[in-house]
Amino acid sequence: MKFVDEVSIRVKAGDGGNGCMSFRREKFIENGGPNGGDGGDGGSVYMIADENLNTLVDYRYTRHFDAERGSNGGSTDCTGKKGEELVLRVPVGTTVIDAATQEVIGDLTKAGQKLLVAHGGWHGLGNTRFKSSTNRAPRQTTPGKPGEARDLKLEMKVLADVGLLGLPNAGKSTFIRSVSAAKPKVADYPFTTLVPNLGVVSVDRWKSFVVADIPGLIEGASDGAGLGIRFLKHLSRTRLLLHLVDMAPLDDTSAPDAAEVIVSELTKFSPSLAERDRWLVLNKCDQILEEEHDARVKEIVDRLEWTGPVYVISAISKLGTERLCHDIMRYMEDRADRLAADPAYKEELAELDQRIEDEARAQLQALDDQRALRRSGVKSVHDIGDDDWDEEDVDDEDGPEIIYVRD
Repeated sequence: MKFVDEVSIRVKAGDGGNGCMSFRREKFIENGGPNGGDGGDGGSVYMIADENLNTLVDYRYTRHFDAERGSNGGSTDCTGKKGEELVLRVPVGTTVIDAATQEVIGDLTKAGQKLLVAHGGWHGLGNTRFKSSTNRAPRQTTPGKPGEARDLKLEMKVLADVGLLGLPNAGKSTFIRSVSAAKPKVADYPFTTLVPNLGVVSVDRWKSFVVADIPGLIEGASDGAGLGIRFLKHLSRTRLLLHLVDMAPLDDTSAPDAAEVIVSELTKFSPSLAERDRWLVLNKCDQILEEEHDARVKEIVDRLEWTGPVYVISAISKLGTERLCHDIMRYMEDRADRLAADPAYKEELAELDQRIEDEARAQLQALDDQRALRRSGVKSVHDIGDDDWDEEDVDDEDGPEIIYVRD
């Protein structure tokens, strides 16, 4: 199935049915009076989050969706039938945006969550509604109101606890295959991963978390190089980022340079996303001599001025992955406990999440604008990203905690 995470569609709610003008006519009954019924309401358009879907491909080629119109009113005070509601099913994690105003209509983050996106038209009134003591034979009706029409943009972001960052061939897909039952494609050439992959990591019988792997970034991704930064939005809802670095790259790229590239591209995409808790995971340690581990780790840590946890692992050999997964699970549990006990911390994270969402949407909108300019033959005059961002100084007095495989 093709992976589609952004689509534009048009929805149209049903129009309301017209009111009926009718008079009661029965044998031996004179001046029966009005008996025209009201029309039916038009059907509304809803979206519902379906946990069985993982892509928006159903909306890639079918772009227009109309709800049913309400029936007209009938004689003998018969009310017209209400139009059937139209329910569109989308994956969990879909954001619905009004294309005209860029207003976020809603965010479907839970299975079964339902969102009204277009309201059906109000029914018209039959002539029975207008009878009075002074107007006993009204010939007045009202037509049904038109249903609401909207151009919508649907953006899907995968919901995961942990997100993986790294250059192509850093070992992200191998890591997911090693710690979960997911089987993403793995090969010895760049850009093997073309779409995000999810894996469920079971740490204990009743404990698990979800890991998301996105296509690798390269230098200049924020300017459209490689697969660009479009898939970085899928990390905006994660709770923890794992920065995977190849300790023994096959090309001329050094490990410290590779680590710096990811930090730079992440910061250009969203400075707030760069503030998310992030751990450094140095992969493919089995490709270098054990006595070289300390020097290689120190080189990378010093270049990044890293103060957080550093894990030295080999995903393909599963060296150090069990310790890493248990530490991630412990982090998730501690985070949940702190959210429940500390309202200030919860508010702080909510504010960070909102900033990440806003910055990611601004970047993606800028990318859409650039593509539109290219299609129209006009050269873009603005750069994407914030090149003037200055990384805050960090206190590295205690230094990072480094977890080695041999420990």
